[in-house]
Amino acid sequence: MSYVVASKVKELLKKAGMMSSGDLAEAASSMLEGALKKAVERAKENGRKTVRPCDL
Repeated sequence: MSYVVASKVKELLKKAGMMSSGDLAEAASSMLEGALKKAVERAKENGRKTVRPCDL
């Protein structure tokens, strides 16, 4: 499952004068998924059901 919009990633990089490989969005999505899973665990450890920015 993809959690990032590939066209938005390309747009951001284009503004920086860069190009993206075809699998960049997939890699970014994987990184995001890992970060969110860690954030969920941190929130649970703190007795919350709400994930907050401080959990990232």
